[in-house]
Amino acid sequence: MRRTTRSVLTAAAAVPLMLGVAVPSALADSEHANVGFGTLLYDGAHVRTVATPTSMPGRGVDDIYVVPNQLNVTSVAPGDRDYHGGRWAVNVVTWNSTPYLLDSEDDILTAATAGDITITRAPDNDFVCPVTGSAPGHTR
Repeated sequence: MRRTTRSVLTAAAAVPLMLGVAVPSALADSEHANVGFGTLLYDGAHVRTVATPTSMPGRGVDDIYVVPNQLNVTSVAPGDRDYHGGRWAVNVVTWNSTPYLLDSEDDILTAATAGDITITRAPDNDFVCPVTGSAPGHTR
């Protein structure tokens, strides 16, 4: 599902998003992103994690995007033929423009192509954490 309109996130609008998986966008002092878990965005739908994340640096397979002041965005979910059980390759998103909601990998890649964001791979933060559920009808 692609959204054709975007909403600029204000501080007040971002608060509900931060209740699920709120992850700081900037790399922490250790130069690594904080990875959260709980609720994630996948193609405009919410998916939930089903286990406590376990670190596995440098061994992530499926992309997960840590986006400032909103839920993390996953590239795949159960039901996708390319889903590897939640072995996440962590990518940190940094805004180069006014933030707006990114709720799918397509949105993130489009924003990167437009120069609105920069994506930085953070392999030291790769982890495994299965998710449950996906938007109906999604197979990749």
